[in-house]
Amino acid sequence: MALSWLVAALFLAGCGRAEPKTEVPLALDHHFSINVGAKTVSMQLAIAMPEMQRGLMGRRDLGANEGMLFVYTTPQKMSFWMRNTPTPLDIGFFDTKGILREIYQMQPFDETPVQSHRDDLEYALEMNQGWFETAGVTIGEPLDLAALAAAVKARGFPVRGFRGLNEAATAAAN
Repeated sequence: MALSWLVAALFLAGCGRAEPKTEVPLALDHHFSINVGAKTVSMQLAIAMPEMQRGLMGRRDLGANEGMLFVYTTPQKMSFWMRNTPTPLDIGFFDTKGILREIYQMQPFDETPVQSHRDDLEYALEMNQGWFETAGVTIGEPLDLAALAAAVKARGFPVRGFRGLNEAATAAAN
């Protein structure tokens, strides 16, 4: 009986102490011109976890050659959804060398995960739906990792913290 009171007391002690809500920071003021194949895209970079979690939620103002690039520190299998996202999007998944490997369509407000098949992906680019096809950007096209590394640095993040960018920077230096 005393144990159940102790458990109840500990449980209730945590109730009502929710963390204060803070506005999710987004790098909306920072656009970087980065090539995907021969096309230049004005990208916002989602690097910090709150930016990644927010993504393009609520956005209706994505321009014709604008997108959001999600930059991960290590290769992985990727999964995205469209919670609270009113704009139909395409998503392209890039490997650690910046090569476009997979492209998928995503429908507004659809919370069904869009999952990659590969597990060696480090970057995901969300663009208006149909952009990859209209722009002629196909599987195998490169993401300009040198420009991306410069953008990551400009955002105040160390390139060495990102496996693919660190490898690209090392290769460019040699």
